[in-house]
Amino acid sequence: MSRYKAVFQYQYEPEDYIDYTEPGVEKGAHIDPEKVDKQIDNADVVRFFEMTRYMNEQGLFQWLSDHASSFDASTVIVDTDDGNSLQQYRERQPKAFISRRRLNRIRHLNTFLNRANEELPMGGYLWCNARTAVLKKQLILKSFPPVINRIAYAIHYLWHRVCPKLKWTKWFYFAVTNGKNRTYNRVEVLGRMYRAGFEVIDEGFHYGSFYVLGRKVKAPIWDDEPTCSPIIKLRRVGQNGEMIGVYKFRTMYSYSEYLQPYIYEHNSLQEGGKFADDYRVNGWGRLFRSCWIDELPMIVNVLKGQMKLFGVRPLSRHYFSLYTPEMQQLRIKVKPGLIPPFYYETETPKTIEDVQASERRYIEAYLAHPKTTDWKYFWGSVRNILFRKKRSK
Repeated sequence: MSRYKAVFQYQYEPEDYIDYTEPGVEKGAHIDPEKVDKQIDNADVVRFFEMTRYMNEQGLFQWLSDHASSFDASTVIVDTDDGNSLQQYRERQPKAFISRRRLNRIRHLNTFLNRANEELPMGGYLWCNARTAVLKKQLILKSFPPVINRIAYAIHYLWHRVCPKLKWTKWFYFAVTNGKNRTYNRVEVLGRMYRAGFEVIDEGFHYGSFYVLGRKVKAPIWDDEPTCSPIIKLRRVGQNGEMIGVYKFRTMYSYSEYLQPYIYEHNSLQEGGKFADDYRVNGWGRLFRSCWIDELPMIVNVLKGQMKLFGVRPLSRHYFSLYTPEMQQLRIKVKPGLIPPFYYETETPKTIEDVQASERRYIEAYLAHPKTTDWKYFWGSVRNILFRKKRSK
C-alpha cells in the first residue's frame, strides 16, 4: 500500500484495529449477546447478529455470502450506493436490509438511508458499516514517520472533513471524488441514522470497522438542513412557543442535533442541565464552550428581538418536551436569553427538576418586575462567573 493511498484511499488492514474503540462508545446501546433474541424480533437478524458480531470484515461477508440463500425473502442483502434502487425489492416486502457497502462509499448517503426506511415496515431493521474518521486518522499516523504524519493528517482533515461541508469548496470536492470514500465521524453516522428515522439498537467497533444496527421507529426527515457549517442555525423554542433559528458556532460533530434522544437515553444530566459525557462535542468545541465563544453569534438573535441578554436557555423541541406541562407554559411567556439563570444561583442545578426550579424562580420574578430582576440576575451572574469560576461545558 502506497502512502498516497494511506492518506486518500484508506486501504485498511482490519486486524490492526481489533481492540480499537472511540470515546463514548461504551455508553452506546450494546446488546448482551445472550439477550439478542429478546430485543430483536427478526429471526434472520438475530442469527446474523449472533454469528458475525465478533468476525472481522472478511469473515463477516464470507459468512454472509455462504448463508444468504438460507435467509427469508424479506431479508434483503444489498451492495449499492443508489438508494433509489432499493425500490426494486418492494415486492419482497423487506423487513430487514443488510448493506454490504461501506457508508463511506455511498455518495448520497442521506438518500440511501431514507429510502431504506421507506421500503421497510415500522420495526424493520437496517444493518450497515463504516470506517470512521478516527480510524482513518489512526491509519495515517501509523503510515508516516513523526511530524510528516501530522502534516499528512492535516491535509486529510482539510480535504475530507472541511471541504465537503463548505459551500464554496463542496462542489469541487464532489467533482474530484464523486462523493466516494468520504470520512464520517461515529457521531455523524449515528446522527444520520436517527435523521433517517431509525433508532440505534446496537453499535460497535470490530477489527477496524464500525457496525450499526438500526430499527425503524418513524418516517425519515427530507426537508431540513443539517448543521455542517462553522456557524449554525438551530431550531429552538422561543417566546409564545414560536420556533426561532438560534445562531451559534458549531461545537459538535455534524448531525449531532438528531442524536439528542439517543444521548438522553444513555447519558445522565450534569450540573447546569446539559448532558454528561456528551461525546458529540468536539475538541475545539469544548474550548469554545468554556469561554462562551460558541454563543457569541446569539447576539444576532438579541438584535433581532428574538432573545434578550439574560433569560432561560433556548431549548430544542426534545429537551423542551422533558419539562412539565406547567413549566412549558410558564417558559414560553418570556424570551429566551443569552445568559441563563443557573449562573446566578449559588448552587448549580444538578437535575432537570433543579433546572426547572431555578428557571421558575427567575421567570416568576421577571414577570413581576422585569427590569429589576434582569439587572439583579445579570450582575449576580457576572460575580459568579468572575469569582466562583462558573463555566459552560
